[in-house]
Amino acid sequence: MTTHVVLLRGINVGGKNPLPMKELTAILEELGAREVRTYIQSGNAVCVGPEGEAAALARRIRNAVSARCGFEPQVLVLPPADIETAMRKNPFAEADGAPRSVHVGFLASVPTNPDLRALEDLRSDSERFQLVGGFFFLHAPEGMARSKLAARAEKHLGVTTTFRNWRTVRALQGLAAEVA
Repeated sequence: MTTHVVLLRGINVGGKNPLPMKELTAILEELGAREVRTYIQSGNAVCVGPEGEAAALARRIRNAVSARCGFEPQVLVLPPADIETAMRKNPFAEADGAPRSVHVGFLASVPTNPDLRALEDLRSDSERFQLVGGFFFLHAPEGMARSKLAARAEKHLGVTTTFRNWRTVRALQGLAAEVA
């Protein structure tokens, strides 16, 4: 058995794609997970589950959500070490003091040909970003909802991306420590 961090994108946002965390917990348990912990209503879970390829487990979760709820969210399954790595590599020191303005884009894979120029062109004067391996760090002090860069990052990175603010990243780290 292995500890997994499960990130779903695009659920419970603006009333679209509702997936209560109790339902997500049930789905994960049906797939063989135990010690499931969720964090807020936006698709964050940590669990102990079967070993295997993360992409295959993500597909199984996506298919189970589709069968049960009628929509297919993007799903990333990460080892807790990825959360630890993101925390170590975060280039924005203000994360702890302003955890809602610093975001980590967790990437399904390392981009092979990201369009950094297009990302720079989308960046507002107050925003900063840095691509570090499989993470896209974004400091958006005016918020993600207003950020053109955040809205279009996935397109210009060329890989599936799901963002979490620094508070959520810290919470996931804590949940992973609880179940390990």
